[in-house]
Amino acid sequence: MKANVFSILMLAQGIAGHAIKRVPAEQSDAACKSTGKVLYFITNDAVNSVVALPINSDGTLSAGTLTASGGNGSSSIDGTTQQPAGPDALASQSALTIAGQYIFAVNPGSNSLSMLSISKHDPTKLTLVGKPAPVPAEFPTTVAASSKNKLACVGATGKVAGITCASFSRKGLGAMDTLRSIDLGQTTPPVGPTNTVSHAFFSEDESTLFTMVKGDPTVNKTGFMSTLAVQQNTCGGASTASVAPEDARTSPNGTAVLFGSQVIPGTNNLFVTDASFGAAVLSVDAKTGQASVVRKQAIDGQVATCWSALAPATGSVFVTDVAVPRVVEMSPKDASIISEIDLSAGGDSGFIDLKAAGDFLYVLSPGNGTGSAAVVVMDISAGQGKSKTIQRFTLDGVAGKSSQGLAILE
Repeated sequence: MKANVFSILMLAQGIAGHAIKRVPAEQSDAACKSTGKVLYFITNDAVNSVVALPINSDGTLSAGTLTASGGNGSSSIDGTTQQPAGPDALASQSALTIAGQYIFAVNPGSNSLSMLSISKHDPTKLTLVGKPAPVPAEFPTTVAASSKNKLACVGATGKVAGITCASFSRKGLGAMDTLRSIDLGQTTPPVGPTNTVSHAFFSEDESTLFTMVKGDPTVNKTGFMSTLAVQQNTCGGASTASVAPEDARTSPNGTAVLFGSQVIPGTNNLFVTDASFGAAVLSVDAKTGQASVVRKQAIDGQVATCWSALAPATGSVFVTDVAVPRVVEMSPKDASIISEIDLSAGGDSGFIDLKAAGDFLYVLSPGNGTGSAAVVVMDISAGQGKSKTIQRFTLDGVAGKSSQGLAILE
């Protein structure tokens, strides 16, 4: 079944609406810079859709497409206002992810997971593969996918919370397996952002599934990291993969609200944000799944540091705060602060999901309903501490305060 695809209109104002002056390659280093192909995120509206924005050769974004996911979006409840949350409607990272030529997107309002294929000829053209798979839990917010193991795993954070996985093929998603329950004592929709599932992701070799779960310091509830091993099963000569039925859980000393995480290549370390203070580097024991803190780093003036993106181009990690209009650049070795980039001039109140591709960083600002949502593009090619903003791509008429998740096809 093919989803309807609609053209996205660019707003003819601001940076996003201005034509970008082109110069010959010999007069500019733009041709030497590495870029991704397309940026994706979900609208998370009542009719959930995947937005696909093509990335130009200079790293900037252009108008793209909007493809229905076949499911429904929803928003958590802000524990402070008791109103639907926005920005940060899902209090999570990785609301959609890419594995090979497929996108996987959560539908928190209909408790399902969608799989869409990416056209090799035009990666802004997406097609729903089969039907969305029902999730045996409520309010799914984060998804991890493994091309190696042909597995997609979802973290759900509502009244029925936990982790569940399904195999996938070119025909679509299989049935989700038995839920590995997480007793949050939540509602559907959940009241957050604390005491919710944050981020599910695979290890570098795709042999382990990690899931971060936030605690709630106000009631002395500590968060934890769940570790699940991927198992290889052989039946009738055929090999399939599954995730272990029970997880190992660890609460590293000094952490409380574990959130967006990055696998540090070539190590057993994870870089993880913690909304209660800033960020930390964790060392994970490959045999036991237990984690210890290598180093913590408080971020002055932070309100809720939650999302992170590893940028190979700079060898650093960038983190964002939903209530502070800046991006903080940190070391993946010890979480020390390298630079702080003030983005308040764009009028955004804060930023959530972000992703690096090649020499550029893309940062989502859903807005709070009073201003426009946007994606801010930063050129990071000059190296650590030298990032600069080159575009604020406005999302008026396309997506708003409920939007979540970023993924980039490279």
